[in-house]
Amino acid sequence: MKPNALLAALLLAGASLSLHAMPGAAPVGAAPAGALQGEVLETKDVEGYTYMRLKTKDGETWAAVSTVAVKKGATVSIANPMVMRNFESKTLKKTFDSIVFGSLADPNAKPVAGAAAAGPMAPSGNAGTMHGPLVAKPTIAPVKVPKAKGPDARTVAEVVDGRVKLKDKPVLVHGQVVKVSNGIMGKNWVHLQDGTGNATMGSNDVLVTTKDTVTVGDIVHAKGTVRNDVDLGSGYRYPVLIEDASVKK
Repeated sequence: MKPNALLAALLLAGASLSLHAMPGAAPVGAAPAGALQGEVLETKDVEGYTYMRLKTKDGETWAAVSTVAVKKGATVSIANPMVMRNFESKTLKKTFDSIVFGSLADPNAKPVAGAAAAGPMAPSGNAGTMHGPLVAKPTIAPVKVPKAKGPDARTVAEVVDGRVKLKDKPVLVHGQVVKVSNGIMGKNWVHLQDGTGNATMGSNDVLVTTKDTVTVGDIVHAKGTVRNDVDLGSGYRYPVLIEDASVKK
């Protein structure tokens, strides 16, 4: 695997822990905090994955999880959702404007024999790469962090939604660390949320690269430069991230 593809796989794997592998997971029938819930309108199965078109409270969206047998009309929850833009599936010969990757938390769906159980998934451009299980991170309470102060201060949603105007400009974001992948290609990759934005649209979370070390749950100030349309290869594209940030508690 090429370095950029490996990087993307590790980042996405860290964001897609299986609910069933996590101690203290939500009880059967309950959607875990931050999960995407919706009615299955359509399914497409490929090697290792099931793609689902979902009807959610915010409209229709596509989602992908490890292969499961799920029926049209079922209500499912996608735990640890991560939105990717302009994702190309070479297997399906389709580019999704927006798609949510995560792990199925629906108790009525039955895993297909041979599918990877309780392990994170990291889809590649041809939707077929599985990775070994990671240690589950402790869950955190719903995020609500006040906006930073100063001329460069922005909320997470303001960075994501205003990425075109903010391209190559400095920003200061006050947020809570919700995911971390440390020591990849000389950087730490940190996901911040502050309670602003929309999870279905992907505007509630911003990726930050830094050499500073933080842990999940930390409330931090991140100051760095906004970059647009970052392509890590193998179909992994980030519409926006904050690069080479100084991250301080």
